[in-house]
Amino acid sequence: MSIEFKIITNRKELKEYIFLPERLYKNETRWVPPIYADEWAFHDPKKNKALEYCDVIRVLAYRDKVTVGRIMGIIHHRYNELHGEKTARFYNLDCLKEAEVAHALITYIENWARTKGMNKIIGPFGFSDKDPQGFQIEGFEFLPVLATPTNPRYLPELVKQLGYEKEVDCISYQMDIPITLPDVYKQVYSRMANRSPLRVVEFNSKRALKPYILPVLRLVNEAYAPIFGFTPMSEEEMKKFAAQYLPILDPEFVKVVIDTTGMLIAFVVAMPEMSIGIQKAKGRLFPFGFLYILQAMRRTKQLNLLLGAIKEGYRRTGVSVLLGKAMLETASRRGFIIMDSHLILENNLPMRGECEKLNGRLCKRYRIFRKYLS
Repeated sequence: MSIEFKIITNRKELKEYIFLPERLYKNETRWVPPIYADEWAFHDPKKNKALEYCDVIRVLAYRDKVTVGRIMGIIHHRYNELHGEKTARFYNLDCLKEAEVAHALITYIENWARTKGMNKIIGPFGFSDKDPQGFQIEGFEFLPVLATPTNPRYLPELVKQLGYEKEVDCISYQMDIPITLPDVYKQVYSRMANRSPLRVVEFNSKRALKPYILPVLRLVNEAYAPIFGFTPMSEEEMKKFAAQYLPILDPEFVKVVIDTTGMLIAFVVAMPEMSIGIQKAKGRLFPFGFLYILQAMRRTKQLNLLLGAIKEGYRRTGVSVLLGKAMLETASRRGFIIMDSHLILENNLPMRGECEKLNGRLCKRYRIFRKYLS
């Protein structure tokens, strides 16, 4: 039967769009739903300012009046202007293992992008690198972690059939948390402790942490500027981002480095693994979902790195060791035994080197695809 399309125009249709993967992937044991409160906010122009300066289209596919897939198209004008590109993005591609459906959805977005004057399309990629990016292509034996893709393994193959090829890969490492620090850490830390004016600030309450949140996000803007897909956040976007994540942050897993004037030089943020709790909660925080998530975070032995940056001019000076030592000592004291690096661009050799200092094992790979539009 032929496939029909519906462009999302109202809240009822958006609800169907948001919850469709829950039905499609009900038999996928490793699929982790989003936290739906965050998903609603992602699609709300009042809460996601990117919707103000991006062209966006959301599409549902039907066959015989049954919803069989979805996809989102994005044209990020700020990013394109900053980089001199005419690139569209596809995102939220979800369907069963049916090439006809996947190809029809992608072709729909390609044609939409052409009408907007675009000459290239990449995906899966949302508004920024803070959204889950790429399709997972390796490491399906590991459960996805927060803010990473959670796709069935067949989706990348369906995309490749339409002529898409690799744009860039992101990778994740797993590292055992050592009981004692590696010798290389001890040597660098000893030198830094004796000679460096920098110091690590640690936290035991959200109240103490709160004044550092905006400086941390400003450093993200500065340090992430060259990174693929990154668009600087406005002050308003920073405040909304902080409000979204501060409630679930454990202050003990936020470490910052400052200089003698109090200026922020570097930071790292980690979070206990919660995916099993999100699965049990089915992505819903209420009435009891948040309890399942908190329970999972208390019981897990895995710590996930979430975000980190070092100010230009201080990289390769040992600052990463100051952060790493503080984080590893807290993790060990709290009973964690393994750490996930979260997504690292494959060409980010300094960050990969930090993982490999801890004997990190490359465990997952994610691919962002591209296609040039004629």
